[in-house]
Amino acid sequence: MKYEGLWHITTMEMWDEDYLNMEVQAFIRITREGGGEFQFGLVSGQIDGEVVKTTAGERFEFTWEDNEEGAPASGSGWLVMTAKNELEGEIKIHHGDSSTLTAKRAK
Repeated sequence: MKYEGLWHITTMEMWDEDYLNMEVQAFIRITREGGGEFQFGLVSGQIDGEVVKTTAGERFEFTWEDNEEGAPASGSGWLVMTAKNELEGEIKIHHGDSSTLTAKRAK
């Protein structure tokens, strides 16, 4: 699965780089089976996703749950590959913020 691996989140529309990397370098990790995890700032989540075909191509769509600043949180998101080692997408917090993002494959 081409989305498998560790990706460093490089930008997010809603938050600056200082917040993104507050506790760890912001990341998304996706397994071959579509599971995984992410963290940016004080938001972390366990991912459950799959590759979905759309009229524009394919993308990795997922739901997530874990916490935001220590409180239970959940949401959804999607990622598309824009180049061999680059992703664009969006993460939404249920009843909260939504932000676009870019990410690069970790070396």
